Amino acid sequence: MATTTLNVTTVKPLADRVFIKVSAKEEKTAGGIFLPETAKEKPQVGEIAAVGPGKLDDKGERQALEVKVGDKVLYSKYAGTDIKLGTDEYVLLAEKDILAIVS
Repeated sequence: MATTTLNVTTVKPLADRVFIKVSAKEEKTAGGIFLPETAKEKPQVGEIAAVGPGKLDDKGERQALEVKVGDKVLYSKYAGTDIKLGTDEYVLLAEKDILAIVS
C-alpha cells in the first residue's frame, strides 16, 4: 500500500470548496499583554491556497468561484474543517462560508 504525504500541493478541493491557510494568531493585545494559547480566539482571516473547479448547476455546467488562489479572505468563525499540515494551519470550507475578500 502506497503512502501519500499531505501537503498544500497535494490537496485539491472538490466542487465549490476552498482550502485556506489561516493567518497567524495575535500573540499580544493592543495594550501589550501577551496572551496564553488557551485565551486566543480562532482567526477568521486567511489566504486561499487552493480552490475547487466550481459547483455544478441544474444544467450540468460549472459555476466559477468568485475567489482565486492568493486572495486574502474573511470567513465564518465556525465554518469548515480545520486541518494541520506540518506547523501550518488550514481550513477547508465551502465558498458560501467566505464573507469577504480583504484588500
